[in-house]
Amino acid sequence: MTEILTVLGLETSCDETAAAVVRRHADGRVEVLSSIVGSQIAEHAPYGGVVPEIAARAHVESVDAIAEAALAEAGLTYADLSGVAATAGPGLVGGVMVGLSFGKAVALARGLPLVAVNHLEGHAVSARLGADLPYPFLLLLVSGGHCQLLSVDGIGACRRLGTTIDDAAGEAFDKIAKAMGLPYPGGPALEAMAEGGDAGAFQLPRMLLGRKDCDFSFSGLKTAAARLAEGVTTDTQRRDLAAAVQTAIAGQLAEKSERAMQAYAIEHEGRGLRFVVAGGVAANRAVRARLQDSAARHGFSFAAPPLAYCTDNAAMIALAGAERLAAGISDPLDAVARPRWPLDEAAANASPTHKAGRKGAKA
Repeated sequence: MTEILTVLGLETSCDETAAAVVRRHADGRVEVLSSIVGSQIAEHAPYGGVVPEIAARAHVESVDAIAEAALAEAGLTYADLSGVAATAGPGLVGGVMVGLSFGKAVALARGLPLVAVNHLEGHAVSARLGADLPYPFLLLLVSGGHCQLLSVDGIGACRRLGTTIDDAAGEAFDKIAKAMGLPYPGGPALEAMAEGGDAGAFQLPRMLLGRKDCDFSFSGLKTAAARLAEGVTTDTQRRDLAAAVQTAIAGQLAEKSERAMQAYAIEHEGRGLRFVVAGGVAANRAVRARLQDSAARHGFSFAAPPLAYCTDNAAMIALAGAERLAAGISDPLDAVARPRWPLDEAAANASPTHKAGRKGAKA
């Protein structure tokens, strides 16, 4: 398929109910016609984190109105669509089911193709929403639930180079912020607190020093920072600890990314080297600056999504759906919601980072 494609995207994998309309032109050019995100921060703030049952109920109550708002902002109706794309995982499965079911209903009622999108693939293509970014590229996907280094050769062609063996970087940000008594959402609050802090005032552990692979670990850092937070009593100490945490996380992300860059450059013979950072943590200015410096020193261009598309949004889901439709790929109406869905399933099965439990290995 090479014609102009106009796709409605739906994202409900966590605590944002989002809908967007994206138009992909025959030459690959992308237009975001609308992007609506309904936040649930107020509903989850009293609990200091996302409550899955509350999130799913909020998605049910708002998904139809947000989809209508996205179409209205784009100046279109359902009759103008080429297809519908909905997140089918990974994520909180109750929420995923809401958006996927709504997408199936639209596809069935309007006779449109459905694309069941991997949420991680949405992040993988999100930088293409703001720039003409060709494949292939090296991707650091870093968010509240995911932390991976991937070689991206095209839509549906992602190879894992490294992943977290425990917590994601965004999760570490949020849980350390909670231990410091900062408000939800913790990541942005910790970044604000770190302004003007002395990162050298606290010593935090460096993880996996004996390993030469590209895997990450943030559990030890999270525990150490939470213990230090118990003894922090002044605003100056809080700023210093926040700065130390931010510097430590940025440092590990940069160190492992540089290791992946070295291997990637050899594999691609030093030509057309592109480094992309996507996911919610890509919105952190200190992290982004550190990674941008790493890319420059290793001869990579640097790209990241516009800030509006770093965190969960439906424009990236719509784009991933449009890319798949352009390649002639769609899904049946019995596509299932998946709480776990690795981008590189072969790597996840061959070398799972978590031991299998009752429901199998984690992504």
